Amino acid sequence: MGMMQEFREFAIKGNVIDLAVGVIIGGAFGKIVDSVVSDLIMPVVGLVFGKLDFSNLFLVLGTVPEGTAMTLDALKKAGVPVFAYGNFITVAVNFFILAFIIFMMIKQINRLKREAPAAPETPAAPAPTPEDIVLLREIRDSLKR
Repeated sequence: MGMMQEFREFAIKGNVIDLAVGVIIGGAFGKIVDSVVSDLIMPVVGLVFGKLDFSNLFLVLGTVPEGTAMTLDALKKAGVPVFAYGNFITVAVNFFILAFIIFMMIKQINRLKREAPAAPETPAAPAPTPEDIVLLREIRDSLKR
């Protein structure tokens, strides 16, 4: 068996394809959550807490060259080491929102599983009696007569 055939068998297994689909959907879902956080939630948080912009919260860890703007992008382009804790806050908020959404989805799925009516169990038909037992019973019944 060649290596290509082994790889083909591995790649075609159902769980590998399911995992690939899950990763692709997860990536798209991550982009949706990023958009929800950056476009919908963070502006509201900024409004409540006085226009906070977490993405521009940072500490400069090196010397800033003359003429470099004090923005995160400009400092990174200039090669200045920065401790960008604001970006971490944004990523952490994204994670907690995503984890909460997944928690709510799983909770709903579990609730639906519990509420789903179980299929009425039909009593199992008794196993057919072996033919030799049937013949023995007929002989017994005929001897009783």
